[in-house]
Amino acid sequence: MSERDLGLYVEDLLEFCGKALSYAAGLTEATLTADAMRYDAILRNIELVGEAATHVPDAVRALSPEVPWRQIIATRNRVAHGDLGIAAETIWSILRDDLPPLREALVAPLNQLPPAPA
Repeated sequence: MSERDLGLYVEDLLEFCGKALSYAAGLTEATLTADAMRYDAILRNIELVGEAATHVPDAVRALSPEVPWRQIIATRNRVAHGDLGIAAETIWSILRDDLPPLREALVAPLNQLPPAPA
């Protein structure tokens, strides 16, 4: 796998964060939970953030040590397996408090990877 291939996982993380945040734009916690389809779409993208994180190698993770990689993956596992349940206020907290700084933190490793070979 080339260094550029590694960057694709970081790009995926950014894309899934962006989708979840855009789906939640203009909503409150109450209106989010009332819109089942949007809520499910956000949950799916939070799951995909964690799935992509599982593929980011340690060398790339080291470029952003402030990113809580293990917590992101653990959240993915909770969403994917659903048997533990996640409260709506937890999803709202992830949207409000975790995804915006995560997006910012992921720009650093993406910019530090070498350009893709032509």
